[in-house]
Amino acid sequence: MNNLLRLIGRRLVALPIMVIGVTFLVFFLMSFSKIDPAYSALGEGASPAALEAYRESHGLNDPWIVQYWNFFVGMFRGELGTYGASETPVATRVMSAFPITMQLTFLGLLIGVVIALVLGVIAALYRDRWPDQVIRVFSIACIATPSFWLAVLMILLFSSMWGMLPASGPLPAFVDDPSGWFRRMLLPSVALGVPVAGSLTRVIRTSMVEELDKDYVRTALGAGIPKSVVVSRNVLRNALITPVTVLGLRIGYLMGGAVVIEVIFNLPGMGMVIIDGVQHNYPTLVQGVTLVVALAFIIVNIVVDMLYILINPRIRTV
Repeated sequence: MNNLLRLIGRRLVALPIMVIGVTFLVFFLMSFSKIDPAYSALGEGASPAALEAYRESHGLNDPWIVQYWNFFVGMFRGELGTYGASETPVATRVMSAFPITMQLTFLGLLIGVVIALVLGVIAALYRDRWPDQVIRVFSIACIATPSFWLAVLMILLFSSMWGMLPASGPLPAFVDDPSGWFRRMLLPSVALGVPVAGSLTRVIRTSMVEELDKDYVRTALGAGIPKSVVVSRNVLRNALITPVTVLGLRIGYLMGGAVVIEVIFNLPGMGMVIIDGVQHNYPTLVQGVTLVVALAFIIVNIVVDMLYILINPRIRTV
């Protein structure tokens, strides 16, 4: 138990260090932007005096390190700056879009994990036989398929040709209309989750094969314990340790891919916010989206690391 608490404590200590590093990197990179926030907010027709007054009131004339400190302190107060002539808070826009991106990410993750778990276990139990060969071809095809191409293909098939599922339109709240929410989110989630399912299937299959070849499995089977019991209670649990570590990296891929998929399916998530920020020259809006996505990725990976520690008894004894 002491080792477990120490390992979890190390991850939690690393969290604020990574947060500082991410905020510094995002702010540093955005400082190279040639876009003047004053012009973006007031327009090119604004007078020099108005532009200078805007820069002064928003601290744009302060030294770079002072601007970063104000940005860093404001982040903990939930303030990420403003954008546009109406000075709309960036945090308000980001927080309205962020839940949609996370819903899409985790639904895509759920679809990918379920597909990979079923196919990976079947491929391992029937290794080198025809189910394994078919699943191997399918997984390679999934890995080689870009999510945006799959998204366009599914829109043509399931929405345009067959009219089975919507590819655009309003997204109802899950609590108000679960069926409508699921129908609206299904196509983008499948497009996002299928490539992940392909790569994760190979990992689960390899990990399962390694566990099935170990001595304790042969001993349990020789003792008369049914194979289904050995696989479900021992092999599968031990085999999932490696896929869990890979899953943390895949979540980052899903969050990045969700931004693109949202634009294709016209979902009002972080992807649409980034497009809006780029098209209208709102650097503070792009900066806020980038920062929130990066911080979410860090936190998710910290959670996955701690989950890995909890399910792997061997690492707790190190």
